[in-house]
Amino acid sequence: MKINWGTAIVLVFIGFISFILYFVVRMNTEQKFTHDLVTEEYYKEELAFQKEINAEKNAKTLEGTIQIKKTDSGLLILFPKHTNSEDISGTLSFYRPSNKKLDFEVPISLSNAQMLIPDKNLIEGRWNITIDWEFDHTPYLFKKSFMY
Repeated sequence: MKINWGTAIVLVFIGFISFILYFVVRMNTEQKFTHDLVTEEYYKEELAFQKEINAEKNAKTLEGTIQIKKTDSGLLILFPKHTNSEDISGTLSFYRPSNKKLDFEVPISLSNAQMLIPDKNLIEGRWNITIDWEFDHTPYLFKKSFMY
């Protein structure tokens, strides 16, 4: 049987389309290829966004800023020196964009205006940290992306 150019082109297109459709169906049906949203309750968080903006403005008005340093024993978070570490309350949220199973939240417990996150909690890669804290009845918010 002889195949001309027109038939060969049609067969190649059919093969290519079948190949693409196979992977589209496979990625949408297999559980190991999950497609996580950034957050589960997106619209609920959007309504609280103005509070975040105000808290970030408050953080920018402080004399010092929060510093994040990688050490041998983990991640060291340094709060501004002029704040009394006993009066600070809040949470640290660690978000891993590539895998939501690695996300975790830690309450703030300071010693000498610093906090250490142990090395065992963080694996190498990109992390987003959100520090939502309150000092002297004023909310503050600090966000940063970093590579660990």
